[in-house]
Amino acid sequence: MVDHRTEWRMARFIGRNKHAAVIWSTSAILFYALFLTARRLTFPSAPSNNRALYAQRRSILYGKMARDLDDHGPAFLKQGQTSQSTLSDIFQIEDGQVRPTLKPANPPVRANVLYLKPQFALNISEAVKDVFSPHFTNLIWFQNSSLYHFSMFHASHHITPVPATEQEINLEARAIQEVAEISCPLTIVLDRVVLTSTGVLLGCWQVISGTDPIEIRAALKAALPHAPEKQLYDTAILHTSFARILGHPASLKGLGETSEQLQFFHDLVNRLDKRLGGFEAEVSELWFVEEYDILALALDGRIKVRPFQLGCRSDKSML
Repeated sequence: MVDHRTEWRMARFIGRNKHAAVIWSTSAILFYALFLTARRLTFPSAPSNNRALYAQRRSILYGKMARDLDDHGPAFLKQGQTSQSTLSDIFQIEDGQVRPTLKPANPPVRANVLYLKPQFALNISEAVKDVFSPHFTNLIWFQNSSLYHFSMFHASHHITPVPATEQEINLEARAIQEVAEISCPLTIVLDRVVLTSTGVLLGCWQVISGTDPIEIRAALKAALPHAPEKQLYDTAILHTSFARILGHPASLKGLGETSEQLQFFHDLVNRLDKRLGGFEAEVSELWFVEEYDILALALDGRIKVRPFQLGCRSDKSML
């Protein structure tokens, strides 16, 4: 028969072990949660050879983009297509003035873009207008210099809409903010200017320092698991739209051959490239933008912006 002292010892032993089990299980859960958070919110440090590969990948991509005009000709002279619509769908020329055709986006597009501040964008915009304005009376649309940006990732786009409630959008914004906080500001340099066959004048950039766009897009993809699998741009690209050519410039009259037309546009692009090549800028903001009109960022449509500073937060600061 077990005496009272033995019963007391057994009860104490069991109580201690239950208490330890609760502490252990709670600690394990907390540790696992912290591990998942850290794993979700940290960037692996990109080795220098990776950065070289990223830059090389961009160079190859930009070379292909530059050949597009020669390969497909100036389709914009025939009211060709952009990457997202026909030019006649998104622009109208009334009384000699170019006006965008704003169409509601339903549901709104939810875009993540790196923002180029006006202190850099204004210099570029002035150069673009100086080179191209004399040749185009009103057949060119210049990107608003206060909205120069680099498209990164879409939580929802026009090809694959992803409807979301206000609460879900707020959760997306919080996840995007976390990506911004662990991303470092970028120092970038303009690698080359490109005119596409659809008439889009682009600035193509390389990264000198900071978190590479490939890594930012990977982090955004992880943070936004419901986003469309098919995104709109190559993961390596870092480009800005400067302008869209909508028709024949007055100075092109008399040039009937396609080769002569191509040379005319190449000369303009080369002039701008010489003026802007090597231009350096800094990027320190990641924007979460809701576009209530299709192509609202490009066409000065209705937008809601949530700007987040790139914080360059280290892994250690999270734990």
